Amino acid sequence: MTRFLDAPFLPEADYVEFLNSCACHIDSVHFSLPGERRMDSRAHSQAVESVDALAELLGQLAVEKKYALLNSRFYGPAFLTDREQMGGLVAALTKCVERQVISGIIYCDHYLLQALSDAAPDLAAELEAVPGLNTMLDSQGKIDAHLAYISETSFRAPTRIVLDRSLNRSLGKLAETGRWCREGLPDLKLELVGNEGCLPYCPYRASHDAYIALDNLEGKSCSSAINNALGCRQLLKKQPYRILQSPFIRPEDVDSYLYDVDIIKISGRNLDSAALRQIINAYISRSWKGNLLDLLDSSHWLASELHVDNSSLSFDFANMLSVCNNRCETCRFCMELFNSISHPLRHAAAKN
Repeated sequence: MTRFLDAPFLPEADYVEFLNSCACHIDSVHFSLPGERRMDSRAHSQAVESVDALAELLGQLAVEKKYALLNSRFYGPAFLTDREQMGGLVAALTKCVERQVISGIIYCDHYLLQALSDAAPDLAAELEAVPGLNTMLDSQGKIDAHLAYISETSFRAPTRIVLDRSLNRSLGKLAETGRWCREGLPDLKLELVGNEGCLPYCPYRASHDAYIALDNLEGKSCSSAINNALGCRQLLKKQPYRILQSPFIRPEDVDSYLYDVDIIKISGRNLDSAALRQIINAYISRSWKGNLLDLLDSSHWLASELHVDNSSLSFDFANMLSVCNNRCETCRFCMELFNSISHPLRHAAAKN
């Protein structure tokens, strides 16, 4: 049976048991490191207090590939230049290597990659450096460049890369990129994020990532309020049909994408384990009869207000959206389709 999913890891015993029950479908997991300093690209609370506790649970997981998320947009000069601060991260990663519960790191800030390589070259040589989703690898030139830059450090070359979300709706370019990688980089696995649910070519993305990094750097939580008031959430509130433009991959369409890539990445480590179980099971079964919004990470919050009937979307939905020109004012396809397959939920309507 093909292992085709990259799943979020939550440090909960019951969730580990669930992942083990479907491990024959799971190629890899990604996880956050505990500690006061948040190292990944989400503002979140930690479920475990120590690396030892995390390693204990990771060690129970029947999945070979495990990647630590060090994919914040930036970390600040003090962290990158202060050996004592960097030492805490080096110690955490070293413990994971010693416990054999880590394959590599997922990064976005190349300054961090270089700083880690300089501070602990022997440690770096044990770890793959995997470019994160927000490095936006959408072309052959960009892929080649990132692999070359990684080779200038002590880190191992990645065994997989995640392609930019825009290729989910550019099927010709996806096929071309897949063929090029198969021919020139045959040992490299290709991933696509399946259920992120953000806007296409999101205009808020770079700034949103920066605000999250700033939150994590300062120990605050302002990015969510900013996004609610000024970012994609306020836009989706006003124009919810735009969710259909999002470059998600429905469970029903997984196999058509697996012609060109190897792995579908499940997003949603800030969701609870019940939601993640539901999402993972839907992708394994290649079917979801419920609310499309229950599957999507970035727009999961909208599921309490709207029901979008996933089963009403046609079998060629992905192909139809691949020719979208994003000119909604003249096309109106997504508006009309959305109105035909969605309705507000009663409790949300009553509250409003």
